[in-house]
Amino acid sequence: MIWTSFLHAVCLTLCAPPLQDAVVVEQPQEPEAPKAQPAVVPVVPAADLRLHAERVYTGTGEILKNALIEVRDGKISSLRPGRSAPEGVLQVKAVTAGMIDLSARLHSNFNSVEQSTEVQPHLDVAGSVDLHDKRFARLARTGVTTILVNPLDRNVIGGRGVALKTHGPMEVEARRLNGRPILRGAIGSEPSAANHAAFGRPTDFYSRRPTTRMGVEWEWRKAFFDAVAAKRLPEKDFPGAEDLREALAGKRTVMIQAWTTQDIRTAVYLDEEMQREGFGDLDLVIDAGAEAWKEPGILVRNSTIVVLPPHTAGGRVGSDGAFLAWNTASLLVGEGLTVCLSAHGAGPGSATLGHQAGFAMRGGLSFDQALAAVTSAPASVLGLSERLGTVHEGMDADLALWNGRPFAATSRVTGVLIDGVIVVDPR
Repeated sequence: MIWTSFLHAVCLTLCAPPLQDAVVVEQPQEPEAPKAQPAVVPVVPAADLRLHAERVYTGTGEILKNALIEVRDGKISSLRPGRSAPEGVLQVKAVTAGMIDLSARLHSNFNSVEQSTEVQPHLDVAGSVDLHDKRFARLARTGVTTILVNPLDRNVIGGRGVALKTHGPMEVEARRLNGRPILRGAIGSEPSAANHAAFGRPTDFYSRRPTTRMGVEWEWRKAFFDAVAAKRLPEKDFPGAEDLREALAGKRTVMIQAWTTQDIRTAVYLDEEMQREGFGDLDLVIDAGAEAWKEPGILVRNSTIVVLPPHTAGGRVGSDGAFLAWNTASLLVGEGLTVCLSAHGAGPGSATLGHQAGFAMRGGLSFDQALAAVTSAPASVLGLSERLGTVHEGMDADLALWNGRPFAATSRVTGVLIDGVIVVDPR
């Protein structure tokens, strides 16, 4: 009975006619009114970074108060003084351009110089730069954003220097700044220190000249004379001759390390001899010119630029024991010379490049002169004044952020921007 009832129900379900779909009557709709088109507004790209500073020391003698700085694509896109700090914007006490060290001396080993011959003007030091060296990061933390890396001063003419940012991609060419080319060399005891006279059979390639200061000067003179001769006699050409001819033509800056007054005098006399011979006029920069204060008139007559070494407590500096007076920078600037300061690569501590500017101010430099000596003056030497050394629109966003008046004993760098990237965050 149960099965009969069940089968009857199934039969009724399967045999029933399908349900018809409900008929839907569409109602007529009112046509939509056309929508108003939005007005076309030009799209202005947002700033990558905005910061507000109570004081901006532009490096041109102008101080901007309560300035809002906008950075876009690694450049300063806007600089507007007299602005209140917008909410959420990075706020600092003071801003200067990133500092530049022309004598960072990052190389302390023989890998940066080829010592098999004393004259290597064609050697490019960029090939031996180690961007993993922790000193790059240490320099960046002190507000130094650009450095000039030169070969170690073991040769008379060591080669070509290279200007680099202290932070960025881990490729030398990506950080390299193509400004004015630099030819590096030295005059003094250091280039000849490892050499010795050869009696009988030479034991190594240090069995050679020069072994004295006079020999070092002779190597400089011979290199320039040979380069000039090679232009007339192609068979006498040699590697680096073109670099030397460019230096004589003023197309390449010649940076010579000369600590003592006798070596500074020799470098200037070398320049004057080249002029007398009609070979050309060197664009001369004296690096580590500690005793330039003794005979500034020699430098004035050739408008020679001087890079001063860092101060020491006793005043004696360098391998030749030169004496650096506290007022050297002030005295040279008073003579109308361009002076740059260096910390020789000192990292965080009491001897940074910012401290050297403060020491020079104690010796008589004004604030603007000290600021120029670590920013705009070295930028000019590198031929990069259109990118570095001052703070205004269009310049590289290389900035040092301070917690007080720059170079004051109570102030320090608390933040750093390099190419618009926050390398040291002050927050």
